[in-house]
Amino acid sequence: MTVPLPGPLHTHADGLTELADLGYSDVWSAEADGADGFTPLAMAAAWEPRLRLGTAIIPAFTRSPACFAQCVASLADAAPGRFAIGIGTSSNVIVERWNGVPFVEPYRKVRDVVRFLRDAFAGDKVSKQYDTFEVQGFRLGVRAEQPPPILIAALREQMLRLAGREADGAIINWLAPGDVERVAGIVHDAAGGAPREIVARIFVCPSENTDVVRAGARFAIAAYMNVPVYASFHEWLGRGDAFAPMWAAWKAGDRKAAMAAIPDEIVDDLVVHGSPEHCRARIDEYFANGVTTSSLALLPLDPDLDFWTAVRSLAPPAAASSG
Repeated sequence: MTVPLPGPLHTHADGLTELADLGYSDVWSAEADGADGFTPLAMAAAWEPRLRLGTAIIPAFTRSPACFAQCVASLADAAPGRFAIGIGTSSNVIVERWNGVPFVEPYRKVRDVVRFLRDAFAGDKVSKQYDTFEVQGFRLGVRAEQPPPILIAALREQMLRLAGREADGAIINWLAPGDVERVAGIVHDAAGGAPREIVARIFVCPSENTDVVRAGARFAIAAYMNVPVYASFHEWLGRGDAFAPMWAAWKAGDRKAAMAAIPDEIVDDLVVHGSPEHCRARIDEYFANGVTTSSLALLPLDPDLDFWTAVRSLAPPAAASSG
């Protein structure tokens, strides 16, 4: 499940316990314009030792290298053996427009951060010129019992291959179950037979109020698919023709027409919705095609659907009892 949960962070202890009681195994944070990616996980580490913790994702650009290593090592020290660090480019909107950091050479930046973290976790003093930054004389003072797995958020082939070649797996996002086999296959091919984790961030709304859900989902899809990295991703996946009318309307400044131009089939491909039974079956399709870990992101698209009702309806024991 994605964290933070609804409500102030200091109120989440009981909710995290309920997630574990319901059979959820992991909580994954994100970092955009809300809580940072580490604080909700640090609180979860202290409150609920049954949960694995992960970031999906921390932008490679928005922390300096030494600060990044300290944050990662600190959480790994707080939750030994149950924390995974997910790193990605994020987007030009978050990095450049919101944080004032030039969004340049994203592939090399992610690669260099991964390489630097490996060097820092080894415990030696790091004095090295990477392609996108230089570190001189840094030694990480936190020695976690177990260095965390490093996962790379990847969309297209170059980053997917980097995830397979230099990381412990990939985090994938905004794709349909039918896309997973192609994406995961590239990661595993680059890994040369070494095991790799495939974490999928899956957007879910267990509601049969179809028209309302699709309308809200169109808003979310349009917001993401007009970010250049996601537009390029879906062109690569073969959805360029399906999205072309939406992109044209958006470019012309007609947001209403842009959302209306997104076909129902695209909505149903990218957002899991319907009855809880249908949603669980749809999530199972991601696993059947190569996902090893899911990070469910509940979208509040139906105003009549309570968050915790949705969480309980999607829980693993419910899936087991229904099957």
